[in-house]
Amino acid sequence: MLTDQYELTMLQAALAGGTAHRRAVFEVFARHLPGGRRYGVVAGTGRFLDALAEFRFGDAELSFLRDRGVVDEPTLDFLAGYRFTGDVHGYAEGECYFPGSPIMVVDGTFAEAVLLETLVLSILNHDSAVAAAASRMTHAAGGRPIIEMGSRRTHEMAAVAAARAAHLAGFATTSNLMAGRAYGVPTAGTSAHAFTLLHDSEHDAFQAQLDSCGPGTTLLVDTYDVAKAVRTAVELAGPELGAVRIDSGDLAVAAHDVRELLDGLGASGTRIVVTGDLDEYSIAALATAPVDGYGVGTSVVTGSGVPTAAMVYKLVAREDAAGELRPVAKKSVGKPSRGGRKVAFRALADGTAVAELVTTATLAATPENARPMLRPLVRAGEIIGREPLAAARERHRAALAELPAAARQLSHGDAVIPTVFS
Repeated sequence: MLTDQYELTMLQAALAGGTAHRRAVFEVFARHLPGGRRYGVVAGTGRFLDALAEFRFGDAELSFLRDRGVVDEPTLDFLAGYRFTGDVHGYAEGECYFPGSPIMVVDGTFAEAVLLETLVLSILNHDSAVAAAASRMTHAAGGRPIIEMGSRRTHEMAAVAAARAAHLAGFATTSNLMAGRAYGVPTAGTSAHAFTLLHDSEHDAFQAQLDSCGPGTTLLVDTYDVAKAVRTAVELAGPELGAVRIDSGDLAVAAHDVRELLDGLGASGTRIVVTGDLDEYSIAALATAPVDGYGVGTSVVTGSGVPTAAMVYKLVAREDAAGELRPVAKKSVGKPSRGGRKVAFRALADGTAVAELVTTATLAATPENARPMLRPLVRAGEIIGREPLAAARERHRAALAELPAAARQLSHGDAVIPTVFS
């Protein structure tokens, strides 16, 4: 039911018109990279495969559709036995993509494939937007770890997906326990200001946390007076104190002051973590500050101001009355598409990406100094493309390292490599 009604009404009309079982090829692509970014990040593929395995119409769903009069009885009969039996190819999760990249190719009957449009786009658009923002933040952090902590700033299930996508793109941990349970993302977290305010004094709050969590914990030091809190923290925990967290004020100035104070108190090994409405730009601005880690919430779960990857799901080829597969394309003003099923290759020069090569010659050999981008995800309805999240995380590291240095610029600009169609 997490779909749009017009998919079912298109199915009904196609069943009645005798075209529902024609072979159809849909492609997912983005016409542009939103927000003036230099590259996109493919994320959500694993979630899509899990969702596809559960994409069924049970008695409750069919009763709802019947009671609302959404579709007729022949369509309900088809939906009762719905199973996707086609093929899906796609860019592997963690790969970078560019305008026009055929990120996912769905090949099956029209009836089976058209029903997947909203499922595919709702997952890929959300997760890829988060991953693109997280990738930029990870680079800006320069190897310093980032914790994802945006669960309170988005829908409760979107928070889980966002934590997964952020980890894929380089975030070290998440505060979201469901992401840890469902996807194995490492979790982290200690206390908020409410815990300090609960106690009669900051001294009592810190002592209670240290007694519970040990000296390696992270103490939040900006509830009242930062300098006083740091002294109290080191007094209670000693030089073994794991970290202090600063959540307000001028973070760069505060970090320098706290580092100097910690070092003076003999706690030179105590780390400094900063939080508070951070994004890739503010993280980059803290590059020279003595910061050891960051916590990012709102910006990452909302794609840092770009909450969708602008991907679309378009029919690019369909079987004609004679059984031949024919390319089809929209000619709409401002929204054209390119007909024909496509394959893609990443052209390289000395190990650096120089172009995205997209061709309708689906049997074309891999060009010299290039690598193929599409891989099988579903074959004849059987899901074959599942992989550990760690594999996608490592793939993104490699894919980002393959891009020209300009990809890592935070200023607005064009895609870092061109997409060449043939």
